Amino acid sequence: MSANTLFLRLEGPLQSWGAQEGKFVIRRTMEAPTKSGVIGMLCAALGVSRAEAPKKWLPELTLLRMGVRIDRPGVRWWDFHTVGAKMEMPTAEGKSKIGALLSRREYLCDASFLVTLQGNPEIISELEKALQNPKWTLYLGRKSCPPSTPIIENPHTGEFNDLETALTAIPWRKRFKDKRPPKQKPEQKVVSLIEWNPTIQQPEAPPSAEVWYDVPVSFDPPAHIPRFIRRGDFTIGKDGQVSIDDEHLLPKTPAPLSPRANYTNRQYREIRKERMQADKYLCVFCKAPATTVQHITYSHAGGGEKKEELRTLCRLCHDAVTMIEYGLGMGLDRINPEDPKWRDDIIEKRQEIVNNRSLETRRRYLKLEDVE
Repeated sequence: MSANTLFLRLEGPLQSWGAQEGKFVIRRTMEAPTKSGVIGMLCAALGVSRAEAPKKWLPELTLLRMGVRIDRPGVRWWDFHTVGAKMEMPTAEGKSKIGALLSRREYLCDASFLVTLQGNPEIISELEKALQNPKWTLYLGRKSCPPSTPIIENPHTGEFNDLETALTAIPWRKRFKDKRPPKQKPEQKVVSLIEWNPTIQQPEAPPSAEVWYDVPVSFDPPAHIPRFIRRGDFTIGKDGQVSIDDEHLLPKTPAPLSPRANYTNRQYREIRKERMQADKYLCVFCKAPATTVQHITYSHAGGGEKKEELRTLCRLCHDAVTMIEYGLGMGLDRINPEDPKWRDDIIEKRQEIVNNRSLETRRRYLKLEDVE
């Protein structure tokens, strides 16, 4: 039987998939690859220009159903670009001057996506050959975003009845091959974005479907029409195998708001003072004079904290612990700085903070010869 599904791996230092609401001077990115961006990349592999695309390839490629598995969502970054030269640009004073337009661009940093395209086996076969030997350079949305891995996944193609099954065929992979014991379990779920396709049983899109204006009608000038997207979760097993949740693609009840610390609450301030008095106003990690406390759990945050849920820390250790927690995406239960397993990580993060702080701040922690 002929393969009807093509697998793509879109991974790189930076990616940017233009959002429909993006303006000329502020260019945002969607959370995942758009159909327009992926089709543009396929046209580059085929060597099809913007002017030629609507004649044959856009009608063919837009018929392909597309699914995305967000293996690593990445971090949103901003950068600035200048556009044009010798243009008459308005100034803040209400005048004008000759120069270039400054635009703001958004990127996804260190993201990884598995993309599946499903449709006519002949088209899938031709796209597979083009991606193995592309006519033009391939980019992840913009020319400043080269891929860090081959665009075509291994295996390249397969035979599947639907996109959900296809997205479970490729195992989820860790970011790095680290031989050290993991400090935290990997994410147990990954988000999927699957294009809705009308059927006899379901002729209308479900109420939970999202509308994405990313189906290209023309690249020059840019013109798009909408499509429906269904959002769901896949479960990741210990060996990286992916399985479909029983409630996959069903509407979800919003999660309750996470407890937050209320630093102005009188009860919290009293417990904070008791904790610092019990620790003799010394950092429990480095024994330096302490000025703050750290939550080791947010179970009772907001004014109901107990003394044993707090630890006294100096500002440097507090910043180091907080940065580690944010980096690991911790929930209610946080780092206990008295736990020996966190010792090396906190020391390393403290040093990183010191090295990147201003010269004036570094003088407080380093010898004179280390900063001159």
